[in-house]
Amino acid sequence: MKIAVVGATGMVGSVMLQTLEERNFNVTELIPVASERSIGKKIYFKGKEYTIVSMQDAVNSKPDIALFSAGGDTSLKWAPKFAEVGTTVIDNSSAFRMDADKKLVVPEINASELTKEDKIIANPNCSTIQMVMALNPLHKKYKMKRVVISTYQSVSGTGVKAVQQMENEMNGVDGDMAYHHPIHRNAIPHCDVFLENGYTKEEMKLVREPQKILNDRTVAYTATAVRIPTAGGHSEAVNVEFENDFDVNDIRKLLNETEGVVVQDNLETNTYPMPLYANGKDEVFVGRIRRDLSQPKTLNMWIVSDNLRKGAATNAVQIAEYLVKKNLV
Repeated sequence: MKIAVVGATGMVGSVMLQTLEERNFNVTELIPVASERSIGKKIYFKGKEYTIVSMQDAVNSKPDIALFSAGGDTSLKWAPKFAEVGTTVIDNSSAFRMDADKKLVVPEINASELTKEDKIIANPNCSTIQMVMALNPLHKKYKMKRVVISTYQSVSGTGVKAVQQMENEMNGVDGDMAYHHPIHRNAIPHCDVFLENGYTKEEMKLVREPQKILNDRTVAYTATAVRIPTAGGHSEAVNVEFENDFDVNDIRKLLNETEGVVVQDNLETNTYPMPLYANGKDEVFVGRIRRDLSQPKTLNMWIVSDNLRKGAATNAVQIAEYLVKKNLV
């Protein structure tokens, strides 16, 4: 299996390589790709040295699968070129997510929709993935009507520059700013760019992507996305109104039985999900599960996951694993 990793030196690309190695994915030939300034540099994978190549060289190599994490503009330009030579692209940017002709995939939910004809597959937004992992089984049983989301997102979701800004501020060092404001000891209600409707692009991803993944556009979503000074892991307070009533213990049982979801919800031992302990893990952690006392048939829960793992790299690798298992590449 010939695998290209586009954006191999970036935060997500590095975790993709790590995840491929940890999950013992059958890589017979690795093709690491990065920006022009990185061409010729060396990286290590499974103890072996590889040289970073150009995008065109990678296309010419005709890999079976290309894992993309190099930004939307790069994906729009190069993903179709890989697809033209028969490569299946799994793209981590927002470039193709809402394209009607492209599948938006969380393997545990809708991988069965994939076919050999799907040559460009979209990886959802990190905040979306962890949320739908918890919402999907609940929607199937109780039918969601409305979802209100508040996110508390790690600086790692912005990238290396943001992590460096936080570390600089913690250490009293002047440096480049990834944000308009200091992030250390702060919370910035501004993830991605503002749109004409007053929401940010990140917030609208949380509104639109779940409708596509769950294949139900009748559910209403609204979101506020906030950047907080954590190094890894996104957290979400999610309020869900259902058409059918529920028992909270049944909710816990259902989530406990859901692949990829771990319930951490014991108030007596102060057990609940936190990004500090989700960091480096592939699971989605759910806790603070309780009925909304202000209106009927409504649930509150707290969802945490590592945004670079299940929120990006792991989800992409899981898609690749599914494609190989089902002989779709």
